[in-house]
Amino acid sequence: MSEALPPWRPLLRGARQREGRSPQARWLQLATVGTDGTPRVRTLVFRGWGGPAELDLLTDGRSSKSAELQVEPRVELCWLLPKARSQFRLRGRRLSLAGDRLDQARQQHWQQLHPGARSLWGWPEPGAPFAAEAVFPAELPDGSPMPTCFELVRIAIEQVELLELTGHPHRRRRWRADQNWSEEQLNP
Repeated sequence: MSEALPPWRPLLRGARQREGRSPQARWLQLATVGTDGTPRVRTLVFRGWGGPAELDLLTDGRSSKSAELQVEPRVELCWLLPKARSQFRLRGRRLSLAGDRLDQARQQHWQQLHPGARSLWGWPEPGAPFAAEAVFPAELPDGSPMPTCFELVRIAIEQVELLELTGHPHRRRRWRADQNWSEEQLNP
């Protein structure tokens, strides 16, 4: 990474570390706007950083989430870290990656997944009617080809709010990319 890390990144890392090996340290909620204009929220797994303020998630390209992000790329993420008593709200937009950059990032994520996690992309289309004869593999072994529905969702973070639920009163701060990530104190 050529750019310096935004000041909220070490705070997020520290809060995640306080979660220990809990899977919750990687779970966050993604809010999108449905193609019908209504709100949608779902839990996803944090997959890493694509840049100092670019967060990576994975999805199935056949999902409604993928279609929603094509129409409206603006999102908000909520990352609640209970042991740290911290809530991070990250606002941004989906980046459109193309060409070699996209191919390399997708391939890297595909290879990093363990066979059980990789298997989700071998399942039938998400949200389609259930068919009793459908095959849901438990694993896709190393070396399995990356399916076309394996989609990287890279979010360019534009604003972060941190609500720390410790002490009295609670502490709330905000950082904005368009203000060079300067910290702003807010009422909780």
